[in-house]
Amino acid sequence: MFFRQIYEPRLSQYAYLIGCQRSGEALIVDPMRDVDRYLALAEEEGLRITAATETHIHADYLSGTRQLAAAGVRVYLSDEGGEGWRYGWALKKQEQGQRENGDNHPVLLKDGDTIQVGNIVVEARHTPGHTPEHMSFLVTDHGGGADEPMGILSGDFVFVGDLGRPDLLESAAGQAGAMRPAAANLFRSVQGFLQLPDFMQVWPGHGAGSACGKALGAVPESTVGYEKRFNPAILAARQGVDVFVENILAGQPEPPLYFGRMKELNREGPPLLEGLPKPPRLAISPEMATGAGDSGKSDSGEGDDGLVIVDTRERHDFMASHLPGSLSAPFSRSFPTIAGSYVRPDQAMILVIDEANLDEAVRELVRIGLDNVQGYVEPAALQAHADAGGRMDSIQAVRFADLKDHVVLDVRRRAEFDEGHVEGARNIAHTRLLARLDELADVDGPLAVHCQTGVRAAAAASVLAARGFEVSWVDDDFARRS
Repeated sequence: MFFRQIYEPRLSQYAYLIGCQRSGEALIVDPMRDVDRYLALAEEEGLRITAATETHIHADYLSGTRQLAAAGVRVYLSDEGGEGWRYGWALKKQEQGQRENGDNHPVLLKDGDTIQVGNIVVEARHTPGHTPEHMSFLVTDHGGGADEPMGILSGDFVFVGDLGRPDLLESAAGQAGAMRPAAANLFRSVQGFLQLPDFMQVWPGHGAGSACGKALGAVPESTVGYEKRFNPAILAARQGVDVFVENILAGQPEPPLYFGRMKELNREGPPLLEGLPKPPRLAISPEMATGAGDSGKSDSGEGDDGLVIVDTRERHDFMASHLPGSLSAPFSRSFPTIAGSYVRPDQAMILVIDEANLDEAVRELVRIGLDNVQGYVEPAALQAHADAGGRMDSIQAVRFADLKDHVVLDVRRRAEFDEGHVEGARNIAHTRLLARLDELADVDGPLAVHCQTGVRAAAAASVLAARGFEVSWVDDDFARRS
């Protein structure tokens, strides 16, 4: 059996390529939308992807299963969870295939159904809680002589050191009253996990840094026995459903704004790609130089449909000098989270980025449905523009000691704020800022934005400055505040 865990660091996501060398067939589990890399990897290993599946309807990225189905790969998707949680695009494609007597329509899985790839059998287990339709997959290598599963592809059910959060249907998708029943379902799924043999490996859907849980470990895999003994969320489940529900719902981070949109698109069918965008290099235009992203202080996030300049330089460089109205989104691990939280899919984007990073940045944006990249400007062009007398804006950096005359906005998570905050500060998590701008409509005077070390605050400050606020950025460590 061939087994490869494929890691995407900026979204802390794991996909899995599982192949039978004897037959040359392979299964891809939880692929992202840019499927070319999975196809290339399989080919390098002498395999051909003949099947694709996913553990659930994802909220943090666009799935690649529809893209693979369009390329002729047989797709297997959950048929559990109830009417509102079936894959709309797959149902339509299945009905069409049956009418036309085709043999490549999606296969809809129930608990206990199997996928066979050569001598490898993958059994679907319905494990609701994170989402109603969630499936985990038990992998058995019959070609290697096994008659029991080697491990479980647990998706967003069991992580290393945590469980998948059950609140997203309410906190991201807006289904009021959904989180507590979902947490109770997760508790019941844990009871099934506790019955699995300790030797089985656990292959999760995410690692540390993902917003799909609150305390994910950085280790890429674990075992059932280890998680039974040391996973805090599973230990809470051993104390009964009431203790578990309170424990799992406490302290969950605010989800990025784009999560709700990802969930809907993945259910109804992500737009198909005809290759990745190839944005051209651009000179700085008059539109860029006069504040393309400035949409006014009263904007609630639904205003100007025009251009947005996404500046990927290091935050200190951005704060010192940038094109008016730009968004600070450094090309780091937080890049897709910032872009997804502050850029709408109907907006055209121009990237300020080194050419060497362009292809990777475009790929990251496409994974969260931001396809409209019109071009890019290299950082050297900004310097030349400034040297020639072109307009450039800046945002003042301050320290915590300088906040006496400011309205203070803390853009950390609510759980961080509750642990300690600047007296009188307001709290809006930076990933939800656009949806809550109206809460700052009464601010008349200097506004200082801070987080823990300045990373999140830089992005939030750039957005507020573009909307007309008199804003400063706290370039300081919260742990050293007086």
